[in-house]
Amino acid sequence: MSSSSPAPGLSPIADAAPVSLCTRRPHVPADRLVAEMVPPPRFDSVRFSTYLPDPNQPSQTEAVGALETFAAGLGGAHATGAAGRGFFGFGRAKASRQPAGPRGVYLDGGYGVGKTHLLASLWHATPAEPALKAFGTFVELTNLVGALGFQQTVRTLSGHRLLCIDEFELDDPGDTVLVSTLLGKLVEAGVALAATSNTLPGKLGEGRFAAADFLREIQGLSAHFRALRIDGEDYRHRGLPEAPAPFSDEQVTKAAYATEGASLDDFPHLLEHLAKVHPSRYGALTDGLGAVCLTDVRPVPDQSTALRLVVLADRLYDREVPVLASGLPFDRLFSEEMLNGGYRKKYFRAISRLTALARDARRLVETH
Repeated sequence: MSSSSPAPGLSPIADAAPVSLCTRRPHVPADRLVAEMVPPPRFDSVRFSTYLPDPNQPSQTEAVGALETFAAGLGGAHATGAAGRGFFGFGRAKASRQPAGPRGVYLDGGYGVGKTHLLASLWHATPAEPALKAFGTFVELTNLVGALGFQQTVRTLSGHRLLCIDEFELDDPGDTVLVSTLLGKLVEAGVALAATSNTLPGKLGEGRFAAADFLREIQGLSAHFRALRIDGEDYRHRGLPEAPAPFSDEQVTKAAYATEGASLDDFPHLLEHLAKVHPSRYGALTDGLGAVCLTDVRPVPDQSTALRLVVLADRLYDREVPVLASGLPFDRLFSEEMLNGGYRKKYFRAISRLTALARDARRLVETH
């Protein structure tokens, strides 16, 4: 359902009718991509002290201690030739004295164990000006290369003390070669690396493409990192009630008109629109939204569409935008074949995050 006019029998309650995401075609200049390489709003105020380890999972407490030590080790002078070295051999030194071992830390664990929280906490704890440290998802990093070009990206990031990469996953051979080369250049320049993923670095790309044909690049990526395993269950659903059932079209529409800054779209049409917008612009697509309201949620028809929806779910979650929907519940978005395939961890992460946002959105119906 389009949001261009009120539904029959409804009158606008908010100051303006809800917008339609399907009418938005944002343009994102390259300088914005660079400026936005900081933790997203959801993780702007997180710190190691606000991470709540599961007492039944000692690896979570161990990870906090390891990362606190790692951050402290990045406090030395940034100039070449500084004497200090930190955790895992980090810190600046002359090229001839740089350690041969891993120059990055890699947080490996299932979805919902707080890896992004810890990665953002590391960014905040690293004693450097914000301009000297960068934080972005793997998709955002590859998009930056596309916007700036490879050499300019190397020059832009080489002056940083730390590069944090969230949701590190390799979906195609081109990305494998590109990122392997980029991170190699940054390590040579002395940039410390930190990443999160649901897949061990040596297993990246597995199940998605012929990873064996690119084994050298994958092994090269793995060599940059030392893995920290974080075990546990999804904190977003730990001890919480079941996800709310979808609402009716009428409830969703009324809430959209009653909520300031809400969008209202028919789900199949939104999926079609996402194909016309580059994933690097999905963050801008959600600018200024107070809520996303969707009618007629149904199973995603194919894998390309599903992967685009995963990116949108990540951006909505980062920005804490509640999602109110009618139709099928979010745990039925992806087919069994998808959930058993090479991208299954991405799909489970999307289900987890959309379910959390659906809980947040329940108040929109209860309030109005």
